[in-house]
Amino acid sequence: GEKAFGDWKADRPGVRRLLKPQDQPKPNVAESAANGGGVTDRPEDAKPQLPPGFSIELVASGIDSPRVVRVAPNGDLFVADSRANQVRVYRLAQGSAKVAETSIFAKRLTRPYGIAFYPPGDKPQWVYVANSNSVVRFPYRDGDLEASAKPETIVAKIPASHHWTRDIAFSPDGKTLYLSVGSGSNIAEDMGAKPKGGVEAWAKSQPLGEGWGAEQGRADVLAFDPDGSNRRTVATGLRNCSGMTVQPATGALWCVVNERDELGDNTPFEYATAVKDGAFYGWPWYYIGDNEDPRHKGARPDLAGKVTLPDVLIQAHSAPLNIAFYSGGNFPADGFPAEYRGDAFVTLHGSWNRNVRTGYKVVRLRFQDGKPTGEYDDFATGFVISDDAVWGRPVGVAVAKDGALILTEDGNGTIWRVTYGG
Repeated sequence: GEKAFGDWKADRPGVRRLLKPQDQPKPNVAESAANGGGVTDRPEDAKPQLPPGFSIELVASGIDSPRVVRVAPNGDLFVADSRANQVRVYRLAQGSAKVAETSIFAKRLTRPYGIAFYPPGDKPQWVYVANSNSVVRFPYRDGDLEASAKPETIVAKIPASHHWTRDIAFSPDGKTLYLSVGSGSNIAEDMGAKPKGGVEAWAKSQPLGEGWGAEQGRADVLAFDPDGSNRRTVATGLRNCSGMTVQPATGALWCVVNERDELGDNTPFEYATAVKDGAFYGWPWYYIGDNEDPRHKGARPDLAGKVTLPDVLIQAHSAPLNIAFYSGGNFPADGFPAEYRGDAFVTLHGSWNRNVRTGYKVVRLRFQDGKPTGEYDDFATGFVISDDAVWGRPVGVAVAKDGALILTEDGNGTIWRVTYGG
């Protein structure tokens, strides 16, 4: 209910929230707010706040734009430094946040974001990188700190305007490359009222809920063979799936999604969800089920009743960017407590379209027997200093080989290592 909305002042490790579709307020375009990040320098000795028993150490700072972080089979941290157009590698000393070696793996990329190793498992031969406008791959051998060859383009001509964060993941069997492509606008302002030939004809020839014009192939999760061939659409209506991962327990693909703006402080909810093949999640005509966007009123009555409801609802305008399931370490000695196993961590980059700040934290999604309960807990908070000052904006999250949790934030360009019992 409303008690779960809150703001940064109510955030602290251990606070648990449960949002349900009926908790969502009615849209109110008149109440739309603009309240930017207000990023400031990190105060001396400032660090994220964690639940009792957890410790956090700074791995690196002063990075231009550390975003997605992924862990190589040998334990190296691959970090997309998006604004610098490069991928960096950090090799940590065993059981430590101390950097033993660091290198730039690849340069001259185009706003790189998603990173994936192929084939999945202990002996990958390639590192795939999602640029804003393409997916490329580099040859890889265990322990490589620099790419040994120029990038090979696997998927070309991805539209890159507006939402540019492209994430990638491989199915457990290695046969499918998933690619998320966010929308080119807030609510399809440039799409046009109707496609050529009319909506009815379009709907018969396209995946359920597919946009047209400038939005065709966007707000989608796409799939390819590992060589970039055999393009197909997995799901539509996902306004901006900025983070993807595969759930180890089930093999299901999961997305965290930034929903639309300018419908009020608490509408619509953001979400994390298992991505169902052939599903339509609502954008731009509907949101969180059959709630019709008033700015598209009456435009697609044919889609009413066909919108898939997402699995975990997150407070509006939190801006979830990445997700990682906790499955690392030898429990409980070398990792987090056993009850964390199977849960997921989500980074919330923080609001702009809200009168009072929310987000700017890392949360834990609760799972039971592989299924989400719908609840999420504040895990890492303390990135906000005041109503108009923020030092950290969480982006990347990954589980290290030793069970530590790795976090990145791009407000001050830092990387952190979270452990338990230290």
